[in-house]
Amino acid sequence: MTSKQTGDKWLGELLRGHPVRFHNAFRMTQEIFFDLLGTLEQNHGLQGSRRTTSREVLAITLYVLSHNECIRKASERFQHSTETASRYFSVGIRALVRLAEVVIVPEEGYFDSTPPEIAEDTRYMPFFKDCIGAIDGTHVHANVPVKNQVPYIGRHGTTTQNIMAACDFNMCFTFAMTGWEGSAHDSRIFNFAISDPKYRFPHPPRGKFYLVDAGYPLQRGYIKPFPDTRYHLPDFARGNRPVEGLQEIFNQSHSSLRSVIERTFGVWKKKWAILRDMPSYSFTKQKRIVLATIALHNFIRRHPSRIDPDFRESETISTGVRVDTQRQSGTCIDTAGGVEEMIALRDSIAQQLYESRSTFSVSSFPSAAYHQQQLSQTDPKTGLNHPVQPALNIKAARGG
Repeated sequence: MTSKQTGDKWLGELLRGHPVRFHNAFRMTQEIFFDLLGTLEQNHGLQGSRRTTSREVLAITLYVLSHNECIRKASERFQHSTETASRYFSVGIRALVRLAEVVIVPEEGYFDSTPPEIAEDTRYMPFFKDCIGAIDGTHVHANVPVKNQVPYIGRHGTTTQNIMAACDFNMCFTFAMTGWEGSAHDSRIFNFAISDPKYRFPHPPRGKFYLVDAGYPLQRGYIKPFPDTRYHLPDFARGNRPVEGLQEIFNQSHSSLRSVIERTFGVWKKKWAILRDMPSYSFTKQKRIVLATIALHNFIRRHPSRIDPDFRESETISTGVRVDTQRQSGTCIDTAGGVEEMIALRDSIAQQLYESRSTFSVSSFPSAAYHQQQLSQTDPKTGLNHPVQPALNIKAARGG
């Protein structure tokens, strides 16, 4: 350690320097860094020592999380011993986990009205006006001892944590459950999360609902797509078959709106490289790291400045690119309460979407622009386009 530029001096230079350079180092702007530092110091126990400032403790933590640098490299960068760097990284993680308890929740009043992302978009309003978010699972790398690896091996043959999360339409996590084995089924994790009050799952108020995929149960407050029907947006983008029938119309809208959870996972994993190759910390610490990065994700997104290039790239409802969530095959059997109620609601929304077809332009789905041409057929005699007529009613569309 011979550098004259100590970690705090290097940090000070970055704080006074170009915003892009600072963002590349710590995955946030200088303004957000200062506000985060103040919050952690005042409310969540972040502190330094006689030789190290609290801002340097936070910088060490962010540096390791964003670049997945080993403690040895972080100690060289900040000019501390490996023992000191490791200790401060742990201090920073503990403070961020405390922050997670207050930021990985729905914003106050969010369930009381229609989210603006729906209210201001004719693709979803008024059909999904009572939707409050989306739920899905994703996998992050887990470093597990060989003797314990089997239950953690996911579909791709690597050891993972299966993370269940809910998000709002502002791309903020409103719930997260960490630590489940990679082989655990999404529906099993879901049932644990919603049934035990200690997990503090934000249950939908009466009349509101989350969007879920086929791996989750259809029950009161949770709407899944029609089974045995095209669903994922890339499925609509492949081939030349138009979107036909009530079920496909509904599934395309459901999938497009639910893509917010996949975009949220995408931004989160892009920012924090440590999630892609978890170091050999204890599994308890690995779970805390996941929560810490989710807390950072929400703090950045909800900051009043609203300036972040990673979020900006994903703000538009995407349709062609999906995050690899290691989807499980098959569907979940619907046995919980409220099944008939949610089937009726799904049918009603599908009928409304169908009835609005005359004015509803499928080209409003960015990745499905090709459907604008595919939804009409050309008369070979006259050269005129005639619209393709999908199924006429729910019963016919469902094969009844």
